[in-house]
Amino acid sequence: MNYTELIESYKRDLQRYSLDQLRYISELGVWSLGQMYDHLILAALDYLDKVEICASSNEEQIQGKTEGGAQLFAIGAFPPIKIKLPDGPENNPSNSESKDDLLNGLDLVVKRMSEWEAKLDAINPNYKVKHDGFGWLNAREWLDLASMHFHHHLRQKDELVQKLV
Repeated sequence: MNYTELIESYKRDLQRYSLDQLRYISELGVWSLGQMYDHLILAALDYLDKVEICASSNEEQIQGKTEGGAQLFAIGAFPPIKIKLPDGPENNPSNSESKDDLLNGLDLVVKRMSEWEAKLDAINPNYKVKHDGFGWLNAREWLDLASMHFHHHLRQKDELVQKLV
């Protein structure tokens, strides 16, 4: 499933939930569906900002990925494990977004991904931006990371839906 189909499936599913369901937190330390959607949107937009930085760079980077980054891209997916983000405001997504806010965010992500996908071949693959965990990534890798991130959260989405009341 390509990123457009994947994000469209997130949008279709989003239509099924009430606002109360989107904001429902089943237990302390677990995100609501709305928070997960917000996290996906914000992360993807951040990754796309990194694509833009790569595109506007004029300095080649010879350094590469970390061992974990190399493994991630070798298999083309995040490992099927839960990843706990460090505490902090940047890792505490909003639980107050409306359905329309989330849909608009997903639409923006698809639009920006499509725009950058069309330009990737013209971007020097040695223009890179460092990811804290995965090392130095080029524009194509940042775009691929956004898609992999949406795939990674499908399991979490299913678990959160199972807990809805």
